[in-house]
Order: sequence, then C-alpha cells, then structure tokens
Amino acid sequence: MCRTGNAGVSTTLSDDLSARRAVQFAPDVYWVGALDPTLRTFDIILKTANGTTYNAYLIRGDDGVAIVDTVKLEFADEFFDRIESVARYDEIKVIVLNHLEPDHSGALPELMRRAPQAQLFISTRATSMLKALLKPKDQPLPYTTVGTGDCVSIGNRTLRFLHTPFLHWPDTQCTYLEGDGILFSGDVFGCHYCDFRLFNDLVGDFRFSFDYYYAHIMRPFKQWVIEALALIEPLKLNMIAPTHGPILRDRPRRYVAHYRELSMSTLAGRLDDDERSLAIFYMSSYGNTARMAEAVYEGADAIPGVRVSLYDLEGGETDPFVDLIEEADALAFGSPTINGDAVKPVWDLLSSLTVVSLKGKLGAAFGSYGWSGEAVPMIEDRMRGLKMRVPLQGLRLKLIPTEEEIVECEEWGRALASELVGARAAGRVVELADLG
Repeated sequence: MCRTGNAGVSTTLSDDLSARRAVQFAPDVYWVGALDPTLRTFDIILKTANGTTYNAYLIRGDDGVAIVDTVKLEFADEFFDRIESVARYDEIKVIVLNHLEPDHSGALPELMRRAPQAQLFISTRATSMLKALLKPKDQPLPYTTVGTGDCVSIGNRTLRFLHTPFLHWPDTQCTYLEGDGILFSGDVFGCHYCDFRLFNDLVGDFRFSFDYYYAHIMRPFKQWVIEALALIEPLKLNMIAPTHGPILRDRPRRYVAHYRELSMSTLAGRLDDDERSLAIFYMSSYGNTARMAEAVYEGADAIPGVRVSLYDLEGGETDPFVDLIEEADALAFGSPTINGDAVKPVWDLLSSLTVVSLKGKLGAAFGSYGWSGEAVPMIEDRMRGLKMRVPLQGLRLKLIPTEEEIVECEEWGRALASELVGARAAGRVVELADLG
C-alpha cells in the first residue's frame, strides 16, 4: 500500500510506521497511534495472542487540528512523533477523549502541556475520572463536557458526540466526523489485534479477536450496547475507527450488524412471550445432590409457563454454560459441601459469570451435606454479590435424602418456579430441611 507523504515523497505504510510518521486514511485524517505487538495479557484477564494497538487520530480542518484519544503513557514518544510529522502543537485546537482508561489517556497531560491552547472535550460522566487520572504534580486541565448531539468545529470539519456509557466504562462516548462519515468509536467495535497493516481489508483474520473482545469487554453491558447501536445505526458510516485493533474501512456496517447479533438473545425466539426459563446446574459426589436436583427439576417443571433445564457439571466444561446462564431468567445451583466449601466446578462456573449481566435474575441454591453444609449459603452470598435476587432460603439436606425430603425438594422447585412467574402465594414461607 502506498501513499504520498508530506514532502510529496511516495512511501509505504511500513515505512511510515517504522519512521513513526502519521498514516493518512481519509482526506486530512490520520492515524497517530502506537503498536504494541508483544503484549500478551491486557488488564490481567484478557489474553492477546497478537498484541494490541493504541489508536489515536488527528483531523485537520481549515481552522485548526483536532486530536481524538491519546495512547498509553509508555508509548507517548511514538504518539508525539506521529503528530509532529503532520502538525504543529500550536495548531491543535481540540482534544477529544472518548474514554479515560489509562491506555487511551496516558499521554493527555503532556499533550495539553505542549498544546495549552487546546480545549479538552470529555463526556459528562468523565469529570471524576479525569481528576483521578492526574498526578499531584499535574496542573488542572481545562475541559468541556459534552453529550449526545453536542458538536465542535475546526472550520470545515465538525465533530459530533454520541453518549454511549458503560461501553465499557461509565464515561465512554463516540465521536462522529460529519460529512466524512467516520465514527471514532472508542473501545466499541475494537479488539486486541496488532497488525502493522492497520486496516481491516489488509490485516490477517481477526474475527476471533473481535468476538473475544466483545465477549469479555462489551457482553456484560449488552443493554447499553443496544442503546448505543440505536444512535450509531442511522449514521452514514464510511469508516469506523476504534481505539484498539484494525480501522474498519471495508464494509463497516458488517461490524455494526454483528454487534447487534451478539447483543440479542437467541433463546427469546424459542420461548413463548409469556414463558420463562429456569436453568438448574449441579455437581454431586455420591448422588445425593443429584437426586435433589432431579426432584427440584420435577417440581419446577410442573409450573405452567416455565421452561426448565437440568445440567450436570460433571459432564461438561463450564464455559459453554455461560451463554445459557445469560439468557435464563432464573438459575439454581446445587453443590455438596466438601471440606466446608462448595465444589470447584460450581465455583468455576460462578466465577466465569463476571462477563454477563445477572442483575435482577432469580437465584437459588441447594445441596446435600454430611457435617455443616456451608456450600449453600456460600453460593447464595456469591449470587447476591452478582446482583441476583435470592428470595427463597437455600435447601440443605443431610446425607441421603429420604422420600419425604425428596417431596420437599419438589415443593421447593415448585416454589422457585412459581416465584419466577409471580404465582407464589403472598407471604408464604417455604419451610426447608436443615437437619444438621
């Protein structure tokens, strides 16, 4: 790929990158970010087999220059070299931060020191984060807060702001370059994939990285994704320029449509409008908790309007269950108590649920025990920590359930399913066996 550099010399993309020059990808619009190909773990939890990029952008208008996002502090020199290849600091009139996480804001204090005349634009939710970003030695930064519909112009170029909170921090916004149809999307539509070719029609296959990033960063905020898409889908989109990963210049709407697909429930199309889903997961050491789970299933399945599913955690990996859990309306977890704790597969499943939104889902716990039965209340505490509703007291049975206790398990299952469809008698308290 060739382009004409500032001095009229024909250069390749690789030449620009090695020389730390800005890369032009639209008229007077440049990539001025940084490459981090050796990064293998991001924010502790994300694996990055291909490293990542810290994308920042420069836009030239006939009344000055705008910078959209900066880079991680360790890459600031690279960022400033690229800016200097196409602009002077005294030309910078506007600085936009779509998201104040350190990998995008690390070079901000130094940029504003070099361009003190520039005005900083951040979202209305970003003010406290801006203060936390600054070190004691840093001077207070002048800023203007903006929301959806607010605009700033640099002569013939107008930047319009879209408030897209929680994607994936509360302060997140997108910035749209009107006329050119370029969406500077922040982390939205991004991924951790470093390729010096920069553009989605030139880089290697990054589909896994794109979906992996969505699953771990955006998935917990699906409802906010859907609200953001309502703002983005009506726009003319010639390109999407995220803060990580390839610039999406080839058929950018494919990625918008894919986000909508990823954010919509697939289970909803398989259930009647008035039907609710209950997923029961259990692990059993000697078959006692398994008998309880089967009885809970039988009881819950007797309640009209509830689709019940039963899963033995011994028979599969926990990761595939995350999708089921995300789409279920209610969850019940069964575990024996071993060494004063719930069993590891149950904890593995519960710990994997940080990538989905569970707030308001119905939760319940049950299990057999031999001594003190801590597993059930521990699971309940975890569910409450995940913002789930736990209206029924957990069901604990000592050792091998009797026939009477199996009936009690069925009644507990019916009570749980009735709670789900709003049919449980007001004020009714379910008496549960705790024979220890």
